[in-house]
Amino acid sequence: MNERSDPSARQLAEDLLDARTRTLELVADLTDKQLMGPRLPIVNPLRWEIGHLAWFQEKWLLRHLRGENSLRSDADSLYDSFNVPHDTRWSLPLPSRAETLAYMKAVLDSVLERLRSDPLDAETIYPEAGDGGPLAGDVDVPGGAYLLGATKDTPFVFDNEKWAHPVELKPFRIARAAVTQADFSQFVDAGGYELREFWSPAGWEWLEEEEACSPVYWKREANGTWMRRVFDSWRQLEPHLPVIHVNWHEAQAYCRWAGRRLPTEAEWEMAASLEPATGSAASQRKRSFPWGDEPPSLDRANLDALRLGCLDAGALPAGDSPFGCRQMMGNVWEWTADDFEPYPGFVADPYREYSEPWFGGAYKVLRGSCWATRSRLIRNTFRNFYSPERRDVLAGFRTCAL
Repeated sequence: MNERSDPSARQLAEDLLDARTRTLELVADLTDKQLMGPRLPIVNPLRWEIGHLAWFQEKWLLRHLRGENSLRSDADSLYDSFNVPHDTRWSLPLPSRAETLAYMKAVLDSVLERLRSDPLDAETIYPEAGDGGPLAGDVDVPGGAYLLGATKDTPFVFDNEKWAHPVELKPFRIARAAVTQADFSQFVDAGGYELREFWSPAGWEWLEEEEACSPVYWKREANGTWMRRVFDSWRQLEPHLPVIHVNWHEAQAYCRWAGRRLPTEAEWEMAASLEPATGSAASQRKRSFPWGDEPPSLDRANLDALRLGCLDAGALPAGDSPFGCRQMMGNVWEWTADDFEPYPGFVADPYREYSEPWFGGAYKVLRGSCWATRSRLIRNTFRNFYSPERRDVLAGFRTCAL
């Protein structure tokens, strides 16, 4: 068993310190005003978010496992994400920047002390580039019986990944790479945002309400050139980069225009993980990552915000899946056709609010990961989920043939 699948206290401490260091680096140069950010219905104040991060760590690693009291008597009334409504978080009496950072430090120090002094057990461990051009074409996936979801020998998974269960898939063809900016610009230039025939009723209702005429961070110059906003600057479209910040409605409309469709999440996972010719579903060999079972590396996936953006769709061939799909991890989260629903026999884990409240058809499944995802989080069975109108997500998509 490798170190990653059986983590030591030292490794867990290093991971916690690395994650916290990265968080603090990302907010270090923000003013107090920027640390609150603009008031939007789909996000939280950043000062609340970093305090909530500490609260969440304290709740599960100190209070849940050890029965300790919170380091702040008002912590639950401020940061309990399930009981503090989104629209109230801007008016909460949030601690100052200095107080928030002090709370974060105190919680982390307590967790690290616990790792130094207490033995690890199963319950403790549980909460734990360059240019490439385009990559056109499809790969053939034979379909058949497939075990969708995580197997019980996986070191850690969330409850919505449990457990592997057989599904039957017809043979299908899936794109080797995600849809690029050049691909999507053809849809926009062809009037895709003006033609109702490409949109579902819900998608057209969203488009009219939003008055959308292109992806959210695009604008057209007087000479007809498309520009894309990247952080606080504008640049010309990078034709071979995957399109990003498009929602499920936009992805679906593009597919209808192109005579394609979104993959189901079962198709996506099969294309990412199944070793070909491994026999019946019961004896199938599934990879942990598209490239195999080795941990992510820079030549396989664009992760960890190291490049602060996407790479070309054709970059990183070392990360290809068994069938030849590229960048199924990193670059952009990928929308699938499916609603976010429980697998058969679903039982909520101790953090019941993680999955269970969001089932019911209002959310869509995304697979893979994006350029900002931490590499220690990912695996082929991970299920992300967002409502279909969200365009702030670092999401794109790949398509399947009809």
